[in-house]
Amino acid sequence: MKIVVGLGNPGRGYEKTPHNVGFAVIDELARQLSSSMRTSFRFRARLGRAIVKGQDLLLVKPQTYMNRSGTTTAAILRYRKVLPSDMIVVLDDADLDFGRIRIRAKGSSGGHKGLESVIQGIGSEEFARVRIGVGRGSGGTGLVEHVLDPFSEEEKRQMKEVTKKAAAVVLTILESGVDFAMNNFNSKNIDQCSGRQSGNTGDDIENV
Repeated sequence: MKIVVGLGNPGRGYEKTPHNVGFAVIDELARQLSSSMRTSFRFRARLGRAIVKGQDLLLVKPQTYMNRSGTTTAAILRYRKVLPSDMIVVLDDADLDFGRIRIRAKGSSGGHKGLESVIQGIGSEEFARVRIGVGRGSGGTGLVEHVLDPFSEEEKRQMKEVTKKAAAVVLTILESGVDFAMNNFNSKNIDQCSGRQSGNTGDDIENV
C-alpha cells in the first residue's frame, strides 16, 4: 500500500487558506481517482481508497489540526504496516514563491510544524514530500496571519491550477518513483506533466 497524506486544518474556516493546500491536493486526487473520502473516528482523519497502477492507495487528511498531524499519520502507518518510504506528504511552503512546487525524497521539516509533527510521530525523515509554495504575503503581514487568511479570488483561481499540477506530480511519484519525478521535472515546467507548456517560471518544480 502507498499512502498520500495532505496536511491542513479541519473546518470550513480553513478550507481556502494557504495552510490547507495539502488538503486541497488530496481532494483533487480523490476527484481524479473517483475515491470517496470518509471520516474515520478511529484515526481522526478523512480517508479515501483507490488503486493506482495496480497498487492500493490510501488518501489521508488528518483531522487533528496541523501541528498534531503526526498522531494520525503514525497510527495509520502502524495499523497498515506501511513503511515511511511508501508515504508521500503534501504541504504548503511559505519559503517557496506562490505556485512553485518542489519535490524532495526525504529531509528535515524546514521549520514546518505539521511536517515536524509527522517526522516525530513516525520517527523517520525517509519519506517523499511535495511542497507547494504559498509565499509569505506582503505589506508586513505576519506569517501566521498570511497562511491562515483566505485566498483572494485571483489566488483561488491560480491555486486551483497549482493544485491540479501538484496532484499530477503525486501521481507521477506513485507510478514511476520519486527519483524519476525529481529527475524528470528538475528545471522543467510542471505543465509537462499534463502535456501543456507554459512560460511561467513560477510553475517550475525544483529538485533539492
